[in-house]
Amino acid sequence: MNYLSRKADIFMREWKKNPDRLPLIVKGARQVGKTETIRKFAREHYKNVIEINFITEPFYKTILEEGFSTDRITRLISRIDPSKQFRSGETLIFFDEIQDFPEIATSLKFFKEDGRYDVICSGSLLGVQYQRIASISVGYKTDYQMYSMDFEEFLWAKGYSDDTISSMLNHLLSAVPFSDVEQHIFSSLFLEFCILGGMPAILSRYIKTGTFEGSLSLQRQLLTDYENDIVKYAEGLDKARILSVFRSIPAQLSKENKKFQYAKIKKGGRAKDYMGCVEWLKDAGLINICQCLQFPELPLKGNVCENKFKVYLADTGLLVASLDDEAQIDLRANKNLGVYKGALYENFAAEALAKQGYGLYYYSREDSTLEEDFFIRSANELIPVEVKANTNRSKSMNQLIQSDSYPDIRHGIKLTTGNVGISDKIVTFPYFCAFLLKKYMKQQTFFQ
Repeated sequence: MNYLSRKADIFMREWKKNPDRLPLIVKGARQVGKTETIRKFAREHYKNVIEINFITEPFYKTILEEGFSTDRITRLISRIDPSKQFRSGETLIFFDEIQDFPEIATSLKFFKEDGRYDVICSGSLLGVQYQRIASISVGYKTDYQMYSMDFEEFLWAKGYSDDTISSMLNHLLSAVPFSDVEQHIFSSLFLEFCILGGMPAILSRYIKTGTFEGSLSLQRQLLTDYENDIVKYAEGLDKARILSVFRSIPAQLSKENKKFQYAKIKKGGRAKDYMGCVEWLKDAGLINICQCLQFPELPLKGNVCENKFKVYLADTGLLVASLDDEAQIDLRANKNLGVYKGALYENFAAEALAKQGYGLYYYSREDSTLEEDFFIRSANELIPVEVKANTNRSKSMNQLIQSDSYPDIRHGIKLTTGNVGISDKIVTFPYFCAFLLKKYMKQQTFFQ
């Protein structure tokens, strides 16, 4: 399988350049590409690599039996496998699948203080396990959250260069619409990406064959694998309830308002029964939670309704794979991303924002039709981001901008199937540009 370039490649190269680097923990859901990315980085930057997988090689769980010092750990590793060599300044130790052996995190402090070897840890479905890992390695680790591939990485995989990405960004900054040819090409690529999602194995197969052959069965197998992992790793919680929450997400998003409702999981379901399950899925990297603001104003944190939120799958391709057969046909044959009442557009926008590091917030008033899908912020302004499955006018956004009741809101951003444009303090972007939002916000002057 050909390697697909990742943004994590850039992060790890920068990590290696830091002379005071801490042990690195790469987090992320199953199959987002963590192990392959770390292996490639290791091959290119170290003469010697020690890789230990605590699932496939459980006998290595004995390496802490004599204590946590670097010398004792390396001695026990070499006793198990004498071919493993430890060369000072040239060796990377890669502990994989640490969710099966979270105790290894205790050693990170000692590896850092010793300084002879670099250490990278990785794990899938860490969930609540990560709380333990973080508490026993606080101050002696660097965290990196890895996601499935975003649209920019998909464009790289399709052979597009950074010059193409820069050109797309310049269209946004200059408010110059894309040509009809550009709009058609990028819209088609975006539809492909939404159907496939960002899992490297699925995209690699698609790039190699040029067809969607087998993609749906791979996606559905991955959903099954996630469910199996929930059963395996959800310690201390009702595993059946976590599975019920996970399986309910497509139905939750098919509703008009898409607010997450416990009663949709089970009749009479309440927050106390399921809230821990939702948090577990979030910590495991399987879902994104979008919190409802009490009022559309700054600051965002501390201004949320605790029991009012939406839940999106972390990878839109997996949401597509969860759709019923009729919706699959509508999407694939008729290119109808608006199926499920625009849920796919919203899920994609949530995914794109989360992958850029944005927190997810929305606003909805029970006593009116005023609602907004997402919010981001500039230095001194709250900016609503509206997701439109068509090119209709944005009544709620106009009201938020024009009313004196919302002084923090002076402009808005609308994501549509249309082209780039500016009208009435609202910037309109095509969906295929959503991945550029953070870069746009750093360079634009419209919101100053």
